[in-house]
Amino acid sequence: MTTPVTGVRAALIGAGGMARHHIPRMLALGTQIVAVCEPSDAQYQLTCDKLKSLDAPIPPNEPVLETLLTKYAGQLDAVFIITPHAFHHDQTKLCLEAGLDVLLEKPMVINQEEALSLIEVRDRTKKLLVIAFQGGLSPQIRYLSEQLRAGSLGQLLNVSGTVWQDWKTAQIGQWRTNPVISGGGFLFDTGAHMLNSVCDIVGEDFAQVAAWFDMRGQPVDILSAVMGRTRSGVLVTINACGDTIPSCASIIKVVTTEAIIDTGQWGERLLIQHRGEKEPTEVDLPAMRGAWEQFLDVRAGKIANPCPPDVGLRMAQLWDAVRLSASRGGEMVNV
Repeated sequence: MTTPVTGVRAALIGAGGMARHHIPRMLALGTQIVAVCEPSDAQYQLTCDKLKSLDAPIPPNEPVLETLLTKYAGQLDAVFIITPHAFHHDQTKLCLEAGLDVLLEKPMVINQEEALSLIEVRDRTKKLLVIAFQGGLSPQIRYLSEQLRAGSLGQLLNVSGTVWQDWKTAQIGQWRTNPVISGGGFLFDTGAHMLNSVCDIVGEDFAQVAAWFDMRGQPVDILSAVMGRTRSGVLVTINACGDTIPSCASIIKVVTTEAIIDTGQWGERLLIQHRGEKEPTEVDLPAMRGAWEQFLDVRAGKIANPCPPDVGLRMAQLWDAVRLSASRGGEMVNV
């Protein structure tokens, strides 16, 4: 069992519901939450309430990130950025340039230009940047990608993914339906896990993409259909439905010359039916460990970065092509 790294001094950039989801595990791993950067007094208070319930110290709130980085210079090792999508690039750049390692919530950025920029900053500062995609962090997607790259499952032929959720009902009037802040709708929010996991699975850039959106009366995509072809000829389809009965689930089917694989966008399972077998068998792999725990292990040099910004670049390129094609009524776009 991995021994957790303790004593890392961290700041939470964003203290909403997702931050409160991560806080118990961060504290259990010995992390010191030194400060919070949260512009909403209401969200900060809810986070304070959460910390009080865990008998944890209450960190001060500095709502302006530049001020926080100056005020706490030398007192921080890392940050966990959990903010609306459009803020990710600038906040990550500031933190990396301040000499801090960064765990960044998904999606990494909202376009290819921002992805290339963060890779340049990461390379220039030599600091760590890990993207908190559950699929990319899961042993299931990691194992599948490694087996595909090694050729042990034969030639990759088709990848088909579907994700669904009653997302529209929950998000009407919230920031996720504001395209300026969110960068997209259901496919770029819950479905961002699908985009990233598919990019991880195919392991190469897309060559052509066609896509269609149905906004269902909202300013962002609610229903999406995507078709694509990678540079080596792998055919990919992605369907996303954010207007369902109460639910949230996904399925990814991968077909190769030697196997049929069943997994999900979060790496929630991995079943493989090899040539000559009548039924698929679940691969015996450990459950995914938390994003912060894996981030600490990457910092300590115990594991390689399972979800680097380089995969985030491939996803950003795909998303740019999806948006462009959808804006043109499904016209095929060369990536």
